[in-house]
Amino acid sequence: MSARRALAALAALGIAALGLAVPAEVAGPAQAAPAQAAPARAAAEGDDGYRATRELTRVFANADGTTYSFPTYRVTVTADKTENLRGRQRIRISWKGAQPSGGRASNPYGENGLAQEYPVVVLQCRGVDGASVPVAKRVRPETCWTASVAQRSQVSRSEGEATWRHDLYADDAAKQRTSGVTPFPGAQECPTADIEPYATRLTPFVARGGRTHLACDAAHMAPEAAVGAAFPPAEIAAFTEANGTGSVQLEVRSETENESLGCNHRVACSVVVIPIVGLSCDAPSQPPTAGDQACRKGGRFAPGSSNFSGEGIDQAVGPALWWSESNWRNRFTIPITFGLPPDTCDIRDPRPPTGFYGSELLAQAATQWAPAYCLAEDRFKFQLNQMSDEAGFALMSSGGGVAAAVSSEHERRGSDPVGYAPTAVTGFSIAYVVDEPDNGGERTRLRLNARLLAKLLTQSYLGSDLGRGHPGMAGNPLAIMNDPEFQELNPGLSTTTQEAGATLLSLSESSDVVEQLTAYIAADPDARAFVSGKADPWGMKVNPEYEDIELPRSEWPLLDTYVPATENTCRKENPAVYFTQLAAPVTALRKISEALLDAWPNVQTRCELDASTQQYKLGRVDRQSFGSRFLLGVTSLGDAARYGLRSAALQTRPGTYVAPSDASLGAAVRLARQERPRAPFVLDQADVRKAGSAYPGTMVVYTAARLRNLPKADAAKVAQFIRVSTTEGQRRGSGNGELPEGFLPIRRTGVTAKLFASAQDVADAVAAQRAPAGGDGPGGGGPGGPGGDTSGGPAGGSGGGVPGGDVPSAELPAEEAAPGADVEAQPTAVPAMPGTEPVSSRLGGGLLPALVLVGLLAVAGAGGLRFFVRVPR
Repeated sequence: MSARRALAALAALGIAALGLAVPAEVAGPAQAAPAQAAPARAAAEGDDGYRATRELTRVFANADGTTYSFPTYRVTVTADKTENLRGRQRIRISWKGAQPSGGRASNPYGENGLAQEYPVVVLQCRGVDGASVPVAKRVRPETCWTASVAQRSQVSRSEGEATWRHDLYADDAAKQRTSGVTPFPGAQECPTADIEPYATRLTPFVARGGRTHLACDAAHMAPEAAVGAAFPPAEIAAFTEANGTGSVQLEVRSETENESLGCNHRVACSVVVIPIVGLSCDAPSQPPTAGDQACRKGGRFAPGSSNFSGEGIDQAVGPALWWSESNWRNRFTIPITFGLPPDTCDIRDPRPPTGFYGSELLAQAATQWAPAYCLAEDRFKFQLNQMSDEAGFALMSSGGGVAAAVSSEHERRGSDPVGYAPTAVTGFSIAYVVDEPDNGGERTRLRLNARLLAKLLTQSYLGSDLGRGHPGMAGNPLAIMNDPEFQELNPGLSTTTQEAGATLLSLSESSDVVEQLTAYIAADPDARAFVSGKADPWGMKVNPEYEDIELPRSEWPLLDTYVPATENTCRKENPAVYFTQLAAPVTALRKISEALLDAWPNVQTRCELDASTQQYKLGRVDRQSFGSRFLLGVTSLGDAARYGLRSAALQTRPGTYVAPSDASLGAAVRLARQERPRAPFVLDQADVRKAGSAYPGTMVVYTAARLRNLPKADAAKVAQFIRVSTTEGQRRGSGNGELPEGFLPIRRTGVTAKLFASAQDVADAVAAQRAPAGGDGPGGGGPGGPGGDTSGGPAGGSGGGVPGGDVPSAELPAEEAAPGADVEAQPTAVPAMPGTEPVSSRLGGGLLPALVLVGLLAVAGAGGLRFFVRVPR
């Protein structure tokens, strides 16, 4: 036997005695190379992604100067987007080739994910890597955000717990009894930090302003890490599957959400990904100490196993020591950039904004479009003020606003004709967050049909035992997860009842989204029959309070009046309509998106005792636990794309379920028909059912404006907006003036050509302000008639191929999108800026209440006391 083989055999015996796997090879002396994250191979994934590959190896040193190297993992990490990010946006981080994880936690976020072995730690940090980057701006553990003390600092109560002191690559200072901060805090500053003979490691957090938070206890953490903070932890200790792959969505935070971290358009930040392969260890003492042995441990849990009970793990292969040199040197550093702050236009443009009023469906596009106007001298200061479509149209038609953003034709309240310019193709999403049983991760595909949505909206699920006494529906399932119809469409999901599964989080206000959703329900024979009182094949019946409700409708009422009879003290003191508490609709689609993002139902059935008043009160239930999340909500495709929410596929005909994509939105546009020039295009849900491939939630957002009696300067602004938004505003991208994900571009050619032609015609008519008087043609009558213009103009053409690009729903196959042509744009040069949040101003905020009052008076004068006008059917 050669000397090399003999040495290997002896080493194997030593490692086996410690319960470790035998290393793959014998190497020379360990080299403590600088901790640089520059990957061996890196390449961009498109213009807005990241891809890099590194080789990661765990190394043990021997007393004789030799080392043992475990098998090398060749890990590739990718990110789907990195530029022009906005607060709470989610980016997908994926990897392959990593060490499989063991002991999966029930919740991988924050300190809940610490009881896992060999996870992949994903953090947001301030700073970037690079030899040319000034030291003060480089990423380091002290500039990475975590939400708990346990993720930053460790106190060992025995030698065997201080594994970091045996890190092969750590410097001498990091191996002392106390480390991480110089000078180390005393008992007065951090009473629990320095207690002999315990070893303590502090990894402080340094805020953007320079303040150091020692992280020795909860009182010395940054304010955003306080118990009950506004946002849940975003950092993840993610699980790698047995095949070495994994994927998570990381929610990034801007300075708006996390001022201490301080990421914005000027401050360089990164996402740091650390695949844990285990500490590399110093040469052991003779005989080996408990610390030597602990450093060399290889894990208690088998790959793919679970640790739902939170049992102890081997610290050397866990995520708590992500900051240690052995782990930190293996990091992937993904530079990210943020968009402009929400107040950019107010700060840089002193002009008063020109307000457009209406549809929230346009919100994400308007966010990116606004700087393209306020930062260009030859344009006006555009601002979208989000409100119901009806309220926005009322303001526009009464003169309170220059234009409205709507998605259907609305009733005119004056004699001036109105033109509808197609501005964006998008739609609504039935978004969901649903976990697989046994901590199997998120469900990536969900199917729904119109009858299931009708059941949710009509409050026909019982919710809990409190609902069993409701007259006429005592035999109904408690929630949708208990419904055999849902189970047939979505097999394998948990049937554990949750009150959130009895409702679809929706809007409390009038909206064209509700109109489109209920039109989809009305067009389905099974759903219509259910609403009319016919039981489904399993015997479930509609809530009697909603039987034969008029459909479609733009506003969904809360009709149930059932108050449960119960001996519960809290409910006795707070009697309330139970099904209204379950539904708890909200005023904005964004609130629904954020509820889904946080897995926080708006169900208002939590009962607690107020310590100050000794009175019981009802309020919002807690956030759902990771692994048992189940929440459905109506939101926009733009929000779903920004927040990384999944969209359910909706049934169009028996056996066919269509999710939102370029192809399915384009198929819907192809079906849309314009009844007369300058009127909206109508998408008949009956045609959607026949076509099969069209997404039922497709909606076109129109810029609606008067074609007479609009002041010349305002008319020029509206015409400019229509022309710019339908040309350069249709370029896909995340930057200033571009079209975000969740929208289908409007092009001069192809399936959206008819929309483009109509928009240009309306822009010309708005600019000219010469439309003939109302009543000159069909549908163009005076007050009370439809709002479309009756003058001549192109009626639009038929579409061609569907433009390609990003798919709004992350789970859809890329092959559903066909290639498209480049958009032709106006030559106006716009400063290259990243996307921003919606803008606001003191002037705009002061004007808005007055403008709403003007619209209210105008509508009340023509339609009684009701503020919202009803969409013609």
